[in-house]
Amino acid sequence: MKQTLLKRIETRDAVIGIIGLGYVGLPLAREFLKKDFKILGFDLDDAKIEKLSKGRSYIKHIEHAFLEKYVLQKKKFDVTADFSRLPEADMILICVPTPLDDHYNPDLSYVLDSTRVIAKYLRKGHVVVLESTTYPGTTEDEMLPLLEATGLKVGVDYYLGYSPEREDPGNKDFETGDIPKIVSAVTADGLEILNALYSSIVRIVPVSSTKVGEASKIVENTYRAINIALVNELKVIFDRMDIDIWEVIEAAATKPFGFQAFYPGPGLGGHCIPIDPFYLTWKAREYDIHTHFIELAGEINNTMPYYVIEKVMKALNSQGRSIVGASVLVIGVAYKPDVDDMRESPALKIIDLLTKEGAVVEYYDPYIPTLPKTRKYQLQLVSTEPANMKDLQYDAAVIVTNHQCIDFQLLLKKAKIFIDTRNALKQKGVKSDKIWKA
Repeated sequence: MKQTLLKRIETRDAVIGIIGLGYVGLPLAREFLKKDFKILGFDLDDAKIEKLSKGRSYIKHIEHAFLEKYVLQKKKFDVTADFSRLPEADMILICVPTPLDDHYNPDLSYVLDSTRVIAKYLRKGHVVVLESTTYPGTTEDEMLPLLEATGLKVGVDYYLGYSPEREDPGNKDFETGDIPKIVSAVTADGLEILNALYSSIVRIVPVSSTKVGEASKIVENTYRAINIALVNELKVIFDRMDIDIWEVIEAAATKPFGFQAFYPGPGLGGHCIPIDPFYLTWKAREYDIHTHFIELAGEINNTMPYYVIEKVMKALNSQGRSIVGASVLVIGVAYKPDVDDMRESPALKIIDLLTKEGAVVEYYDPYIPTLPKTRKYQLQLVSTEPANMKDLQYDAAVIVTNHQCIDFQLLLKKAKIFIDTRNALKQKGVKSDKIWKA
């Protein structure tokens, strides 16, 4: 069975099934398509399936032309919501969300529901790989028992592994195929197969167990969360001292060793950094360990939107204006520059807080024309384009996301004061006595 699978990978006859065609699954499919594999994509979102089946992308950095080529012309990329087709795939890669619940506990429902569906259609020769970020032990402690309940045995009838995604949407220097991929499996033969599979599209980093693979991904994002929390706290401290944190970091970063620059902001966004460290926090409790460092970092990062609101209120007060009834424009709602991804964006919390304080809020984001309801926020706003803004229409504007395409010089005419949470105006060389840093 192993030799058959290795041969199918080598000859590109292996069919790659991908469950979840979002910001992880779709770029992964693109890399396998580039290497001439056939992809069978699964998703429960009918709107996604309809778009993809017509060769249309719903993610900015995945081009329509690429999908048209492989969906409509080469017919190498088939998408469906019919999971009874899972037996058609040789490899099944799970790329589903792993969010937190309202109490900051891991929500593995998407992973486990996917595993149950796979178990229903599991056949001999299947290779199942989890790509979603999770706590150490998920693959073997949570997924394996569900698959073993079918009567099929791992390493004998099928293979199981873990290979964490390392996506950075919008990063033009490092796309999926440029980022080394950690690979792990439950059995030695499984690891050999996964090494062959992933090395066909990217440089691999094999590790000794799925727990090591799971832990490595958690460490990557915990490292970033803690360092961002540090500079966020320093920003608040230096603000009281009337010291420019951005200039401080710029100066410190000239040291050629022992320092890596991290930058403050209005909070943390994206599906990974605000969430993943809490998976480790939750798991650590099982071992009677309280993760002080991680939880403190989370606390600091989660308070940053409140800090921004305080700055807005002070800026308005300086103009003799209360926040109640004030017109406020939020500039940028994506969680990072130059992407159309608003997952866990701090802008959502900032808009929510502004609204609760009594402000009349509009937003502008060229990448996100409408702000849909989410699990946490019921906002439902439509982006206000600059052409529809009147001079000095807004009492204040808050820069949350510094997209490169935004004309800040133009927007500077549209509000009485600007609260800049990203140092965007200085980076663009824009100078004005309207600017407040936050």
